[in-house]
Amino acid sequence: MNINLYGAVPDSIVDGPGLRYAVFVQGCSHACPGCHNPESQPHEGGTLTTVDAVLADIRANGLVHDVTLTGGEPFEQAAACAELARALKAEGYGIWAYTGGLYEDLACCAEQGDRDVQDLLDHIDVLVDGPFVQERKSLALKWCGSSNQRLIDMAATRAAGHVVEWQPPSFVPQKPASW
Repeated sequence: MNINLYGAVPDSIVDGPGLRYAVFVQGCSHACPGCHNPESQPHEGGTLTTVDAVLADIRANGLVHDVTLTGGEPFEQAAACAELARALKAEGYGIWAYTGGLYEDLACCAEQGDRDVQDLLDHIDVLVDGPFVQERKSLALKWCGSSNQRLIDMAATRAAGHVVEWQPPSFVPQKPASW
């Protein structure tokens, strides 16, 4: 299956926690004013490649165990992104995805029979949803650009039947006993 990419960052530290491989798809109909990646919005352009080629590149990177699908709008290439996410999840990768849409709208599309959207939602660990809103921009936020955006814990959301926001694991450094 083909996927149209704007680009990729094999060692991102800004597209989710830890060292991640970020896949930027080409094309986004949201066209949020102030978007940090406006070059990825046009559906024309990008680099047409195969999901298998992207998988091979991610697998060849021995440093990352997490992948972020962003863009552009991954749900505008839901079939290809779902195939990529499904293969990566089967190999133990953590998957985040960014969307300018709302989870509720994507869930409605899935409930109405959009199998590709459902497949992609089923293979995401964290969904960062909501359009970027320039007036709500905050540099204090982690992993999103404006305060209306949510980091949704997809496993907890599926289990609860309603949106559950993701919370980063707490980490308190401990002094080793040998010090």
